Amino acid sequence: MIQRVSVPVSVQLAFDHKKRKVWPQTVVWEGIVYPIHEIGLHHRYTKGKTLYHIFSVASDGIFFKLSLNTDNLFWELEEISDGLPE
Repeated sequence: MIQRVSVPVSVQLAFDHKKRKVWPQTVVWEGIVYPIHEIGLHHRYTKGKTLYHIFSVASDGIFFKLSLNTDNLFWELEEISDGLPE
């Protein structure tokens, strides 16, 4: 079931300078650390002058939709899902 939320979260990123690639490694939500095992879609959009990066990631059967605001570098959890139908 997909649940829409709008809460701040902590995210650890990794950066490979040779491949010039950035990806999230862990999400900390409500004091629980979720290691990211799979990265799905990544896309960008602008709202006004602000650029947002959206990552769809998975951790042990839980799916997260994360948003990075590039103006303030704050992360937000937009959606969470257990993968089951509603």
